Amino acid sequence: MTASPKTGTTGGPSELLAKADIDAILESRHWDPFAVLGLHAAGGGYVARCFLPGAAEVTAETLSGKEIGELTQVDPAGIFAGEVSVKKLQPIRYRARNVGGEWVVIDPYSFGPVLGPMDDYYIREGSHLRLFDKLGAHPMTLDGIEGFHFAVWAPNAKRVSIVGNFNNWDGRLNAMRLRRDTGIWEIFLPGITIGHAYKYEIVGINGEVLPLKADPFARRSELRPANASMTTGPIDQTWEDAAHLAHWAAADARRQPISIYEVHAGSWQKNDNGDFLTWDELASRLIPYCVDMGFTHIEFLPITEYPFDPSWGYQTTGLYSPTARFGEPEGFARFVNGCHKVGIGVILDWVPAHFPTDAHGLRHFDGTALYEHEDPRQGFHPDWNTAIYNFGRAEVLAYLINNALYWAEKFHLDGLRVDAVASMLYLDYSRKHGEWVPNEYGGNENLEAVRFLQSMNSHVYAAHPGILTIAEESTSWPKVSAPVHDGGLGFGFKWNMGFMHDTLQYLSREPVHRKFHHNDMTFGLIYAFTENFVLPLSHDEVVHGKGSLIAKMAGDDWQKFANLRAYYGFMWGYPGKKLLFMGQEFAQWQEWSEARALDWNLLEYPLHEGMRRLVRDLNGTYRRKAALHARDCEGDGFEWLIADDRENSVFAWLRKAPGEKPIAVVTNFTPVYRENYGVPLPVEGRWREILNTDAEIYGGSGKGNGGAVQAKKTANGRIAATITLPPLATLMLELDA
Repeated sequence: MTASPKTGTTGGPSELLAKADIDAILESRHWDPFAVLGLHAAGGGYVARCFLPGAAEVTAETLSGKEIGELTQVDPAGIFAGEVSVKKLQPIRYRARNVGGEWVVIDPYSFGPVLGPMDDYYIREGSHLRLFDKLGAHPMTLDGIEGFHFAVWAPNAKRVSIVGNFNNWDGRLNAMRLRRDTGIWEIFLPGITIGHAYKYEIVGINGEVLPLKADPFARRSELRPANASMTTGPIDQTWEDAAHLAHWAAADARRQPISIYEVHAGSWQKNDNGDFLTWDELASRLIPYCVDMGFTHIEFLPITEYPFDPSWGYQTTGLYSPTARFGEPEGFARFVNGCHKVGIGVILDWVPAHFPTDAHGLRHFDGTALYEHEDPRQGFHPDWNTAIYNFGRAEVLAYLINNALYWAEKFHLDGLRVDAVASMLYLDYSRKHGEWVPNEYGGNENLEAVRFLQSMNSHVYAAHPGILTIAEESTSWPKVSAPVHDGGLGFGFKWNMGFMHDTLQYLSREPVHRKFHHNDMTFGLIYAFTENFVLPLSHDEVVHGKGSLIAKMAGDDWQKFANLRAYYGFMWGYPGKKLLFMGQEFAQWQEWSEARALDWNLLEYPLHEGMRRLVRDLNGTYRRKAALHARDCEGDGFEWLIADDRENSVFAWLRKAPGEKPIAVVTNFTPVYRENYGVPLPVEGRWREILNTDAEIYGGSGKGNGGAVQAKKTANGRIAATITLPPLATLMLELDA
């Protein structure tokens, strides 16, 4: 006879496991399987219980293979129990048999918890900064046994099971242990290896079985349309970027040349059969291209796992997982390492503002509004039909802050461009009266989102001083790029959306009308140094019927190219870091689509190849000449020379930096060729023409100043140079001293 687990007395098989427990296990509604299954002390001895569907006989063994007892079948569905001969609680295994053969299963319910009380403490406090090493699926060796530890936050669930191709997606088999203080469920599954698909089967608070959920902390995912998470190991990468990281950690990024090439990895180029390039294939093509073009950084549209190609990655369901579209996570690590070896930084377009409502994602994760607000006035985004993170919940903030730290640490990313910051800052963003909930003071500021952004920036910069965080923020919210201790949001930089809007509006007008809109080009200098700005000509400007940049320009084809060349010269000479979306460097005519590769064949035509050469030379000039970048974010690096020549639509200014030769930037935004045009300059002498967007090599008319102009004192005692202004062109002149 065997000891009863309930009373400690001896009895028959029915006393080895209560009928209610048996039914609950078989009906997938047992809320605490660790209290029943596994090895337990009972009546002065020990009882083992297991659920092994298909088994006819089961023998319990130690991990070394020593028999410790034959178990009795207490239910023909595969539930076994019996007294075992052990002296202490320890991991055990089962040798199961049926007519088809024999197999061995190590009992996951005989292992203790992996997470500890300090994890609980920091998780409850919301200050755990290593969640990406604790939650999700991680390979580990426990009591000498290799397997995977799974952990997931689902505080309102009645049961959580790990299901996958290793257990036939049967939620009855691997139900998890609840850590009641934190609402985290965990289990160690022996024998699980890298490459298994898995999800969480969650029973909600009312006993309903939810749609299977992908792991919020999954570090690898299946290729769409499949959407399970994948077991994977630590990033296997030998990093060779110490010099690159050390440079940026020691540098003041505001005073460094930063020229960003914005890329959609799925459509920059494609294979001949139309498939995506792998990370290794991208590395072999994109990195040399950016080196040749002189860009300092590559910024990828979101590459965190997402289900729908036309979302471009902005509706992510796997914030910790590089999308499977381009291969395994190690491929992305190799790409970043390759960039760093040649001095190129990598920036990730990061989306902490909202998430999609796909059934396998975060929405109502445990049957309740867990990651999002319950109230749709706070938790649903009307523009994108997405859910908004609940920034007032400590666990949600920890999830997002840990994600920022994860990408910086595990993939050595150089920066995060944070998407849709304006939608986070304002409670009434894109909402009508009565459709939003005021903050505690009655205002429209989302104070919880502000605290999140400040905390995220503080933690990221503290842990990774060389990183860049860049806000896509389109309003006049103050101090976006000011330090948190000074009342700012703590970003390193902010996109200058006003520059983009005003200048493109100006250039869409026929030159004859531009004199009436002169301040479109001068207004930006009123606020140019209120933030650390990046000047963006991004993907947003070449989609949804907006046309490409070349198509936006006014005039016939020649004028369109001349306008765009002049505009690029104007922008690269303007204070602020630079960002250009792929394809615009060679003046792609078509509006961008994620479904097709860029029109690289256009480089066979001189005007398009000329545009590419111009952008390459602008990058080179910008990087070589400290006067053009070292004071991008400071007013003492800029001085107007000509701000009010409306009639001729001419602009001129001086870029300067301490100890550097100044550079004059002069732009003529009309197709009129002007000779003997006077430009005031600060110093007498020879000023070399270091760049002319009208040069023949760029597809221009070849008008210019023979390589230099002479600045002299005029009759009124001022210093000026008489120069030739090519039509629709920008000149850069450097003092030749």
